[in-house]
Amino acid sequence: MELKELQAALEGILFASGEPVAAERLCVGLDIDRDTLEQVTQHLMDEYSFQHRGIRLVKLDNSYQLCSAPEYADHIRKTLESRKPARLSQSALEVLAVIAYYQPTTRAYVDQIRGVDSSYTVSLLMERELIEECGRLAVPGRPILYRTTKNFLRSFNLSDLDELPELPDSTPEDGQITLELEAAVAKLREEEAAKTVEQPTLE
Repeated sequence: MELKELQAALEGILFASGEPVAAERLCVGLDIDRDTLEQVTQHLMDEYSFQHRGIRLVKLDNSYQLCSAPEYADHIRKTLESRKPARLSQSALEVLAVIAYYQPTTRAYVDQIRGVDSSYTVSLLMERELIEECGRLAVPGRPILYRTTKNFLRSFNLSDLDELPELPDSTPEDGQITLELEAAVAKLREEEAAKTVEQPTLE
């Protein structure tokens, strides 16, 4: 297929999906190699931006997704305001920050850092698809390991985990981890407040 046809096919796939689609699946579906996919996606990204279209193509880790253009966020919010759920609580953001920075990690480790039980909050974050199970730790009892999801990246307008605010090296025992995590949580809250409506608003 020619470039324009590949762009149209890619656009159709991503629109129909409504969710991030892995680069490998796109390559298979379009019958192209990874380099060609990179060219097609970059052309489409540039075209949307240059033409001031109402949608954008974004890269999330190793996946791609269509979303709304940030400059039209106010109009979209006004139109869809009734669908906007509540934001995450402070405690939920704290648990999310611990998992984001120390993943894969167990709930017991999250509890150790926060000093309180986090079982309800972990379940809540699972329900909202911000974290997911990713195996079990090889110790007695084999506790479940958790990590963040692609929905977490999308919700906080991140392409990958490397874009998280930097957290200085420390351990829970040195007395500084709480302050550092509080700073990280504050930064995540700022990102959440500033993110455009194309990312799902968090409960």
